[in-house]
Amino acid sequence: MTTGTLSQNLSTQVAALKSLANKLQDISRYLGQVTEGKLPINHPIIYQLQDVFNLLPNLNVPELVKAFTVKTNDQNLVMYTASIIRAVLALHSLINNKTTNSAAEKDSGKPKNDVEKDEKDEKEKDTKEDSNKKDVKSS
Repeated sequence: MTTGTLSQNLSTQVAALKSLANKLQDISRYLGQVTEGKLPINHPIIYQLQDVFNLLPNLNVPELVKAFTVKTNDQNLVMYTASIIRAVLALHSLINNKTTNSAAEKDSGKPKNDVEKDEKDEKEKDTKEDSNKKDVKSS
């Protein structure tokens, strides 16, 4: 499933839930007005509502409640684990970035003249050692 498809599905579900909420508010207003006596009782509407409510599942069954709880806990565990993994990866990247930047600062921390001077000093030292070896051999 692509991001566009997922986004489209989510927006469709949100629109459907908003529509359902509006219809439930309309039903609630109608029933409120009927109980207050502002509107007459319309028996076909009451029968339809009774059929709808009778078709709703009984959610007070302990097995069903436990199943919903287990499923919700499993989903939360997956999300929590994914968050931890993402945080660890971000920290790992941060540490690698810090190490790389430190190494780059060390390499570029010395001015060019100092680097050249160090190289020149090393060459002179090598030549002095070579000349000392020659002196030792000739003695």
